[in-house]
Amino acid sequence: MPYRLRLRLTLLHCLMAVASGTLLLLVMYGLARQLPGHLGYATRPGPIGPFAPEPGAPVRVGPQTAGDRIDLALPTFALLIVGLASLALGWLVAGRTLRPVRTMTERLRRISDHNVHERLSLTGPQDELKNLADTVDGLLGRLEAALDAHKRFVANAAHELRTPLTVEHALLEEPLIDPDADAAAFRANFERLLAVNEQRTRLLESLLTLAGSAEVRAGDEPFDLASVAARTLEGRGREDVEIDAVLDPAPVAGDPALIDRLVANLCDNALHYNVPQGRVEISTGRSGDTSVLRITNTGPVVPPEKVDGLFEPFQRLHRTADDGHQGLGLSIVRAIATAHGATLTARARPHGGLTVQITFTTPQGE
Repeated sequence: MPYRLRLRLTLLHCLMAVASGTLLLLVMYGLARQLPGHLGYATRPGPIGPFAPEPGAPVRVGPQTAGDRIDLALPTFALLIVGLASLALGWLVAGRTLRPVRTMTERLRRISDHNVHERLSLTGPQDELKNLADTVDGLLGRLEAALDAHKRFVANAAHELRTPLTVEHALLEEPLIDPDADAAAFRANFERLLAVNEQRTRLLESLLTLAGSAEVRAGDEPFDLASVAARTLEGRGREDVEIDAVLDPAPVAGDPALIDRLVANLCDNALHYNVPQGRVEISTGRSGDTSVLRITNTGPVVPPEKVDGLFEPFQRLHRTADDGHQGLGLSIVRAIATAHGATLTARARPHGGLTVQITFTTPQGE
């Protein structure tokens, strides 16, 4: 029933009008009964004699007269007319009130994934309907951004997966078209195929982690961020890069496996994108009711306007073929931080490198 809400508003308007009219009639009738000469009474001299009433006293002249009945019927008839008029007026007022809602509904029905850039753009005073339309426009904006990011991710993932497949095909075809290929040539190609396969496996694992961390909900398992960082640093390093770690207790709650992946990705990124005789500083600790992880590294100069782009999937400052990095590390870091309700901030250092800080809310009771 498309006009159900309009009909309800109309009936409510009519009910309020009739109830108000009825109350007004009751008040008027009650006041009239307190006055001399009200319905059925007359103020006139009574009979003369010992049984005469006091002078000026109202005297009942008999049963209710036709005039009395007319006096009661006219207000009732007027109330009926007011009720009918309120129905018509209420229908018009309800339609006018709900017109912006119908406009928003029609525009929303036309919006799909092909024209998600369109907005309601409701005009008028800043009332409840305008606030609702603005809220829907904000939702459409976030949906458009999510769809664009999804499209870019799919396109980039397809490109990254196509590259190792092309290389594998070439490596398989090379000894077949070479009539002089021997066992050593086949063996060399198989070794290269294994390397390409390992690279593709890491890419697929990263894609699965990125997709899973975007949906995870932080659990209630408490653990120390300092212990995770210390365990991550074991066996990691570069001979020409110095690591300086200051790991103070930093209690957090969530998924330890994902937090371990977050710290590992940050450390790997800080070590890989560094310079000879460079430095990596990692620290954990508490700041008020939060726990903080901070990693700083030396490295190539990063333009400040490109820092946020590094946390998008498959985005790297400088693409290097066969470097073993697909540009997913920092995007996984951001997804895991978001899933745990943490705040991630990154800034470029003036002389090269990045400073990445992730702030977690300290578990209650800590």
